[in-house]
Amino acid sequence: MTYNILDHTADVKFEVLGSSLEETFEVAGQALTEIMTEISKVEAKEKRSVTVTGEDLFALLYEWLEALIVLFDADGLVFSRFKVHKIELKNAEWYLTGDVWGEAFDIDKHSQGTEVKAITYAEMQIQKKESHVRLQFVLDI
Repeated sequence: MTYNILDHTADVKFEVLGSSLEETFEVAGQALTEIMTEISKVEAKEKRSVTVTGEDLFALLYEWLEALIVLFDADGLVFSRFKVHKIELKNAEWYLTGDVWGEAFDIDKHSQGTEVKAITYAEMQIQKKESHVRLQFVLDI
């Protein structure tokens, strides 16, 4: 499970590789956090449960990352540990349930990274292969 930052003219584009959809969504959360602050300095003190839905997997990825941004913007929390328990299709809608662990952002402890304005659908890709899953997404900064 890895992520790479790809070339992009104005924003930040990621490629995430993992063995399952759940794992790649976890790594996408890590990549998002790493842009915002130095993830290695974020302690897993507080747990939050996250449930999101989407009409397709693209919308589900968008909603997952958006939920993490909202937790930062509304509650001042940054996360270092991500566990996606299940991604499943029920009644023509995709569901994700997971937990995230982190702590309140503290400017004296956590470096101020790049402000993420939004997730975009631009250049978003989800490719499921037999041996791995590949995601690509762009963050508007």
